[in-house]
Amino acid sequence: MAKIGFIGLGNMGEPMAANLVKAGHEVKAFDLAPAATAKAKDAGASIVVSAGEAASGVEVVITMLPAGAHVRGVYLEGDKILDTADAGTLFIDSSTIDVETARAMGEAADGKGLAMVDAPVSGGVMAAEAATLTFMVGGSDAGFERAKPILENMGKNVFHAGGPGNGQAAKICNNMLLAISMIGTCEAFVLAEKLGLDHQKLFEISSTASGQCWSLTSYCPVPGPVPAAPSNRDYQPGFTAAMMLKDLRLSQEAAQAVCAATPLGAEAAQLYNLMESAGKEGLDFSGIIKLIRGEL
Repeated sequence: MAKIGFIGLGNMGEPMAANLVKAGHEVKAFDLAPAATAKAKDAGASIVVSAGEAASGVEVVITMLPAGAHVRGVYLEGDKILDTADAGTLFIDSSTIDVETARAMGEAADGKGLAMVDAPVSGGVMAAEAATLTFMVGGSDAGFERAKPILENMGKNVFHAGGPGNGQAAKICNNMLLAISMIGTCEAFVLAEKLGLDHQKLFEISSTASGQCWSLTSYCPVPGPVPAAPSNRDYQPGFTAAMMLKDLRLSQEAAQAVCAATPLGAEAAQLYNLMESAGKEGLDFSGIIKLIRGEL
């Protein structure tokens, strides 16, 4: 079992750290929020007072932070965890951030003789709690092989997407696709409502026809057909609309940087921006159906 430092104990990070403890690892955890560290302590992690302390005396450091600026701040500024870590430490950044920052952090780690992979996740809070996340990993072959057994304690699918930053590239491409498919699914149900077609009937037909997709069969945006979907609990997340908008903005920044045409991705970002403007960004992202119905 490994000694692991875990920095960032939010809605995703805390259950991820808890699953590492369950797997038998020794976890030193840090977060700025006392409530988050209290939960991690209850789960069996040792709480430390700084990111630098979490990164010292361990074999692996995992970061789960809100944005690229926070990752840069922890790795290169403030506590400078790349400087406080022991020789041979493996860094795993599971934050969802811009590709440029992910690659810059990989280069910084490499310059200090340290291994680093970017390993953003898909699956949301429920998957984090159940240790069924999907990890999309960017980095060297050697870094991936070292990270994989650790990530398998927190997820059921661990993919090597290629070199540094490719984990982030895979994440933003996947979530752009998810947003587009969710909006299309919502539009189909709203049209069905206006045409007098029952939700369950549309689900039964489309789930076995060419309209089948994950947004329909696993995360249906109307109550009833998929009991575990957030639509059955008044769109409590899940994966918030705010987080989806963050990922869509990252996708559009990346598309602009490489001159890629993503018109549907751009439109999806605009729709989720309207949801944020309506003050409903805390709802699950499938709650976009409320906007499409004209309820927001």
